[in-house]
Amino acid sequence: MSGLNASIGYFLTVLAVGLSVRALLRKWPRLGFLSELSGSLVLAACWLEVQTIVEVGQWAGGLGPDVTVTMLFLVLLSHGVVCGGGAGNPGMALLRFLSLDEGATLPTTVLALAAQFLGAHGGLLAAGYYWRMELTDMHLIKNLMSSSCSSSLLVSPAQGFFTEFICALGFYLVHLSLRRRSALIQVPVAAVLLTFMSHSASGYTSAYINPALAYAMTFQCSGSTLGQYALVYWLGPLTGMTVALFLYMGHIPRIFMKNLLYSQKTRFRVPKAEQGDKKKK
Repeated sequence: MSGLNASIGYFLTVLAVGLSVRALLRKWPRLGFLSELSGSLVLAACWLEVQTIVEVGQWAGGLGPDVTVTMLFLVLLSHGVVCGGGAGNPGMALLRFLSLDEGATLPTTVLALAAQFLGAHGGLLAAGYYWRMELTDMHLIKNLMSSSCSSSLLVSPAQGFFTEFICALGFYLVHLSLRRRSALIQVPVAAVLLTFMSHSASGYTSAYINPALAYAMTFQCSGSTLGQYALVYWLGPLTGMTVALFLYMGHIPRIFMKNLLYSQKTRFRVPKAEQGDKKKK
């Protein structure tokens, strides 16, 4: 249990950083891009520690799959509450841009994307620093293994692309249908959905559905080329997001306004009696 206690302390410390940034942004709202940076950092740093429990915890600390699934759900739930459900995900930033959301201009979107990848790299550095402290046997072993990490891509690039595409399509369709609901509904649903997809796709790609997170989790590992990783973890979820937006709205507002899927006709018809009265007049 000492390994689990150390991990919980690490999670709380990282989440406290996210809370501090959020409190800071209330005073300086012009630095809004920092929310994307901190959100990406928190998510990457915490998910890397969950991955440590997955890889080493079972035989170094007696932590089984039930613990790892629970920890991942709690991390995602806490991240959604502290940082905002979409913070740190390039797919969400591009979704807002394509949807013509207020404030989602090209410069702000590019800045958000840069901040997200910078935050993911910061999370990778933070997790590496924590492992080098070797507070428990689990982290001692992880530190020894960190130079030769195992890739999350366990299938061919084509299968990986299809896996990330399908998971992203389902996730963004749910997100779009709930985007006007309260955060009390959005955040838990997103945490449950992402946990389920990640656990179900653990033997394929781990279904990160987040290009910045995938960069921190697996781009540093050998086993696939940069082009193959980009195809699976960048192009796959972004294609799924775009298709989900098109299926949900019938068009891509940033690209074209004509609705190709849904009729714009009114649902209500004028009663025949009223039509007859108008003709007599």
